[in-house]
Amino acid sequence: MHTADVVVLGAGAAGLMCAIEAGRRGRRAVVLDHADRIGKKILISGGGRCNFTNVNARAENFLSANPHFAKSALARFTPADIIALVEKHGIPYHEKTLGQLFCDHSAQQIVTMLERECRDAGVRILSATTIHSVTNSGAAARFLVETTAGTFRTNSVVVATGGLSIPKMGATDLGYRIASQFGLNIIPCRPALVPLLFNNEDSQRWCDLTGVSTEVIAATDGKHPTRFREKMLITHRGLSGPAILQASSYWQPGGTVELDLAPGSEIIAPLLARNARRDPASALNALRAALPTRMAERWLALTPPADWTNASLTRFECDLHAWHIPPAGTEGYAKAEVTAGGVDTGELDAKTMESRRVPGLHFIGEVVDVTGWLGGYNFQWAWASGASAGRAV
Repeated sequence: MHTADVVVLGAGAAGLMCAIEAGRRGRRAVVLDHADRIGKKILISGGGRCNFTNVNARAENFLSANPHFAKSALARFTPADIIALVEKHGIPYHEKTLGQLFCDHSAQQIVTMLERECRDAGVRILSATTIHSVTNSGAAARFLVETTAGTFRTNSVVVATGGLSIPKMGATDLGYRIASQFGLNIIPCRPALVPLLFNNEDSQRWCDLTGVSTEVIAATDGKHPTRFREKMLITHRGLSGPAILQASSYWQPGGTVELDLAPGSEIIAPLLARNARRDPASALNALRAALPTRMAERWLALTPPADWTNASLTRFECDLHAWHIPPAGTEGYAKAEVTAGGVDTGELDAKTMESRRVPGLHFIGEVVDVTGWLGGYNFQWAWASGASAGRAV
């Protein structure tokens, strides 16, 4: 039988930050993870360079059934806090675009930083350890955690097991099962930050242009009219790229995605001028100002102006700024960067991440119904929620 003040389930960004904060307070913290090495998702993030935060992170950049829940944690552990930790360890970094901070060299530097902080805080980390069960002990130490490394008796359990995304990296539903076991409500989960699939008709129209990329503004027709201006990529199955991944988090089955293919531009306006040529060649030249040549040619072939009148040219321009795509679905958890939904925030204390109905049981990171935008926001939620729990356990 092992004893600890706090047992953290999951050695990802949230779990390790929680353990560091707890260890700094003199708490005996143990981190358990079923993977053979810690921080696996950190290592593959940001193309191997780890987009470890976003300087613009605020609650408005997160999806949740309760859009206000994340405010408390995000205010008490800010991007400046993780930047200070990165700088303390001498890790060079740069801002790429839109406030996204990446390591100059390797994501391994972030994992090494977390390992060192854990060591300095007296945290014990056990990898390759399978969690069999978490139960109420009925004794002074509230919980028993049964694992392949033995049984741990502890006052606090922090569930930092992540979501369902990227199962090849070892993602499981353990966190949701633990929450359900203790009676906590789960907001239905779905893939987020994920490529979208064309329906059959659109596949035939567009998929031979695989690899073509262009800047767009993407939005969905749901309750959240957030618009994202970034790159879109045509794939062999549908659409991807940052703009599409962002919109995918808001898209619901049966809905559409609206794309502005010429943000901030009036492409056809020159053709409306007096004595201007109005023919396919002139329209194609105009389209090439906004779109890659192959896509411009395809767009004109599929949606030519009906009669080259002012009205039809105006309609052509409008369609270019409002291309409605009804996706057939998503690429699923295998290609999703994160999982939307999860442990209902109504079950948790926003300051401590502790269950309102089960004292000593905390949930942090991706397993909670808080999902960030693409670009370092989900890492910031991991650091912030982990720190909140670590300061409370």
